[in-house]
Amino acid sequence: MKAINSTNSEFFTLDIGGMTCASCVGRVEMALNKIPGVEAASVNLATEQAKIRIKPGSISLTDIISLIKKTGYDAQANSPRGNLNKTIAKSFWATDGLGRVILSFLLSAPLFLPMFLMPFGVHWSLSGWWQLALATPVQFVLGWRFYKAGYKASLAGAGNMDLLVALGTSAAYGLSLYLLISSSHTHELYFEGSAVIICMVLLGKWLEARAKQQTSEAIRALQKLWPEHAKVLNVGIALKGNTGVSADQYRDLPLDQVLPGDRVLVMPGERIPVDGIIILGASHVDESLLTGESNPVKKTIDSKVIGGALNGEGVLVVMAEAVGIESVLSKIISLVEDAQTQKAPIQKLVDQVSAIFVPTVIVLALLTGFGNWLYFDSTSIAILRAVSVLVIACPCALGLATPAAIMAGTGVAARFGILIKDPQVLELAHKLDIVAFDKTGTLTIGKPRMLALIPFDKSSTDIDQMLATAAGLQLGSEHPLAKALLDSAKEKGLSPIATSASKALPGIGIEGTPSTGPFAGLTLRLQSVASLEGSSAYPLILEKAQAYFDQGHTVSVLINTGADTTQTPTPIAVIAFGDELKPNTQAAVDALHALHIRTVMLSGDNLAAAKRVGKTIGIDEVFAQILPGNKAEIIQKLQSAVEGKKHFVAMVGDGVNDAPALAMADVGMAMSTGTDVAMQAAGITLMRGDPTLVADAIDVSKKTWNKIRQNLFWAFAFNTIGIPMAALGYLSPMLAGSAMALSSFCVLSNALLLKRWRPSHS
Repeated sequence: MKAINSTNSEFFTLDIGGMTCASCVGRVEMALNKIPGVEAASVNLATEQAKIRIKPGSISLTDIISLIKKTGYDAQANSPRGNLNKTIAKSFWATDGLGRVILSFLLSAPLFLPMFLMPFGVHWSLSGWWQLALATPVQFVLGWRFYKAGYKASLAGAGNMDLLVALGTSAAYGLSLYLLISSSHTHELYFEGSAVIICMVLLGKWLEARAKQQTSEAIRALQKLWPEHAKVLNVGIALKGNTGVSADQYRDLPLDQVLPGDRVLVMPGERIPVDGIIILGASHVDESLLTGESNPVKKTIDSKVIGGALNGEGVLVVMAEAVGIESVLSKIISLVEDAQTQKAPIQKLVDQVSAIFVPTVIVLALLTGFGNWLYFDSTSIAILRAVSVLVIACPCALGLATPAAIMAGTGVAARFGILIKDPQVLELAHKLDIVAFDKTGTLTIGKPRMLALIPFDKSSTDIDQMLATAAGLQLGSEHPLAKALLDSAKEKGLSPIATSASKALPGIGIEGTPSTGPFAGLTLRLQSVASLEGSSAYPLILEKAQAYFDQGHTVSVLINTGADTTQTPTPIAVIAFGDELKPNTQAAVDALHALHIRTVMLSGDNLAAAKRVGKTIGIDEVFAQILPGNKAEIIQKLQSAVEGKKHFVAMVGDGVNDAPALAMADVGMAMSTGTDVAMQAAGITLMRGDPTLVADAIDVSKKTWNKIRQNLFWAFAFNTIGIPMAALGYLSPMLAGSAMALSSFCVLSNALLLKRWRPSHS
C-alpha cells in the first residue's frame, strides 16, 4: 500500500480488478467520490489502479475496499514495491486467459464453419439440438463473466460493456431457442451468432491483457532492478584496501531490513541494493535503466551510486544513505506510476461521454429493434439488428485510447532517462514555441573553478589571505561558486577562516564576520557584480571585472560593507570563475531550432558575458543580470500574447531558485543532477544532465499526444460508423463482435508503436 501523508490529506493507491471498459471506470469513480471523507478519486483502466485522496481519519482503507467490492469490482491495497509481487503471466484459464479463448473457438467452430462452405456449394449444418448443445456452454459457462459483471452493474444502476454483451448474446440465444422449440427449420437459428460474439469478445479481452502487460513493462523492468537481499557488513569489521571480505564478515539481509548507515558489500555483476557512497573499491557501473546513460560510469571512493544499478568488474563497499521508498529507484517508479495512473485533461471528455454511453446504446438498440420490427414485420430480423447494435457499441476502445498511449509513451521515455510526471505535459508539449534555459548547471557543467583573484589594493594584504577569507564565508554552502572557492583554497593548502554572524542574502550573496586574519571583526560580503549596480563603487568594480566578463566568465566581489551604515562599502577583490559548457549544449540548441522552437537563456551574469555564451551556442535571446526571484516574471512575460497569440514556454533548470520559474512555465523540466525542490516543481525530470534530452522530451511528448488523438479518433470512428451499419443490417452480430474486438486491438497496437521511439541523440 502506498500512502503519502500531508497535513491536510492522505493519498492511497488501490489495485482494481474486474474493470472492462470506460463505463466501469466512471462507475468506480462515482462510487468512490460518493464516500464521505473522499476528497478526490481518479481511476485508470489501463493500469487498473485508483488514486484516492481522503481527509485524515475520516474513513479507513478497509471500508473503502469493502464499498468498492459492493459495486462489483475487486480491490486491494497497492504494495509499496508496486506490482512487483503480482503474477505477470495470466493463468491459462483466467477470465481473460488464452485457455477460455481456445475452448470457446473449438466449441463454436462447428457452428460457424459451415458458413464458409456455402460459397463452394456445400450446404451442410448441424442439427438444431447439436447447435444448442455446443452453444450453451459457450453462452453460460465461458460467457458467465459477462452475466456476473453485467448483473452487478445493473444493480448499481450503471451499465458497462459486460451488460451489453450479456443482453446482446442472450437475445440471439433466446431467439434461437424459441425458434428451435417452435419450428424444425434449423437454418433460421442464430446460435452461431451468440457463440461467436462471446468468442470474439474473449479474444479481444485476451489481446487487451497482453497489450496492457506490454505497455507497463517499463515499470516492471524498473521493479526487477531491486535485489531481494543485501550483503551487510558486520559492525566492527575494519576495511583494509582490497583484501576482500570473507563470508563470516557479512549478513545476507532482506532489503527491507537494511538501514541508512549500513555498509553494503556489492560483488562484481550484482545489482547495487541501496543508494549510497562508495567507501571502498572502484568499478564501472551500468545505470542505463535508471538514467538512460548507455555507457557504464566510472565509480571510485566517494562516488555516489544509485540502488538498482549494475556493478561491473570491481568489488565495492557502499555506505547506505537511502533505502526502500526513499531511494532514487523507488521515486522513479512512483513518478512513472503516478503519471500512468493520472488522467490527461482530454480524458475528462471521454469520461463524460462514457457516463451516458451505455444507457444511450441500450435505448438505440431498443429503437433499432422496434423500427426493424415495424418495417420488416420480422421478430428475428429486429432482434438480430438490435443485438448487432449492442455488440458493436461496446466502449472498450474508448476507455483504453488515452491511458494506453500515456502508459506506452511515459514508459518508453523513462527507459531513456525522461520522467514525465504530469500527463498535462503531453497536451502542452506540441504547442511549445519557446524553451528557456537556466545557465549554470543546465547549459554549463555546474562545477565552476576559480580562475583569478584580483585585489583592489595589493599593498593591503596578500592574495592567499583574501582567498582564505572568501572561502571561510562560504563554509557550509552548497552553491557551485562556494565549492569552487573551497576547492581552490584546498589546492593551495589554505585553511578557510571561520566567520561569525553568517547569513545568506537571496539573489545577492553571503555575508559574515571573519574571526581571525587581516579582516577580523569586519563585516564582509561576497556578492555578484550585478547586485552592486548603482553603488558608487560599481564603475571601479566593473573596470576590474570587464576583461573576464568579455570572456564569458562569472565574477563575484569581496567587499567590506563598513563598520556602520555611515561608511561607504569598500571593494577588497574581484574573483573570477570559469564554468565550461556541457559537451552537447550546441546540439541541444540546434535540435530545438529544428523543431522551430525559439531558445532563451536566463543568467545572473553580466550582459556581455551572458551574450558571449549565448552567441557561442546559438541562443536566440539572452536575459542577463537577473536576480533569481525575477526568473518567474520573465517566464510570465514570455508567455504573454503577442499580436493575439499566446506563447507556450518550457523552462529548464536545476536549482532551488529555478523552482518558481519551473512552476510558472507551461512545461517545467528539471535536471536530476540538481535539487529535489526543482524536480518537485517540474512536470518532467531529466535523469541525466544532458541538455539534448530537452528536445527528446518534447519529441516523445508530441508523439504520445498524437497517439492519444489517433486512438480517440479510431475509437469514436468505430462506434460512429458501426452503430448505423448495425442498425441498418450491414453488420451481423458475428461481424459486430469481430469489429468490437478489432477496435480495442487497433487502439492498443497503435499505442504500442510508441515503444519504437528512440532519442535522436542517443
